[in-house]
Amino acid sequence: MKRRNFVIAISCAALITGGIVFASDHIDAPAVKGQPTDITDLYVFEGKNTNNLVFVGNSQGLLAPAATGTAAFNPETLIQFKIDNNGDNVEDLVIQAIYKDGQVNFFGLGRPSATGTRTKIEEGDFLGSVAVTPYGAHSPIVTTGSYGIRFFAGPRDDPFFFDLDQFHKIIGGTATGFNNPGTDTFAGTNVLSIVVEVPKSLLHAEKGKISVWLTTSTEEGTGGNMD
Repeated sequence: MKRRNFVIAISCAALITGGIVFASDHIDAPAVKGQPTDITDLYVFEGKNTNNLVFVGNSQGLLAPAATGTAAFNPETLIQFKIDNNGDNVEDLVIQAIYKDGQVNFFGLGRPSATGTRTKIEEGDFLGSVAVTPYGAHSPIVTTGSYGIRFFAGPRDDPFFFDLDQFHKIIGGTATGFNNPGTDTFAGTNVLSIVVEVPKSLLHAEKGKISVWLTTSTEEGTGGNMD
């Protein structure tokens, strides 16, 4: 595959200091709503094997069950986990995921040649690939690639809990707080997930801390929306 320039479409960020950290970005970017570039959530947490970190990037949120079966990753959309391991707020490592011919290919864990709002595909090593798990499959398709890195790609139930109606009441001044447990606005909807489990030793974190943000990018000249 030839090297191509991409331009960042949207992103969300989180700081990892231990435990589970997440950032959510549902339905608040009209320019990308319903597009393959639309990020919903970023999660990073320690794996069942505590020597690993699990990176989860979700996109294309609010998919109804009837629409999930035909939802697909876009070969013109590059999904990236960007990792700052020295505290300067510039990505030092990237994990890239891009769809082609029914599977998602992964590259990375090298220092990127372009940072910030510009990026290139196939940064670092080819890490492995995974077939997209079909909606309704009995078990997820998970593969193991280079350096013991594990991969998943496919539809999942949206894991984020948020009571949007109550939030609107609070903002409108008709309520003072959330109910316990409240009503999950996203219940019954799905997302497309990219999941990568990485040995911590590959992240070279200074002082045991990394910053992570998730981006989606569209290729220059394709007419994709940028946000």
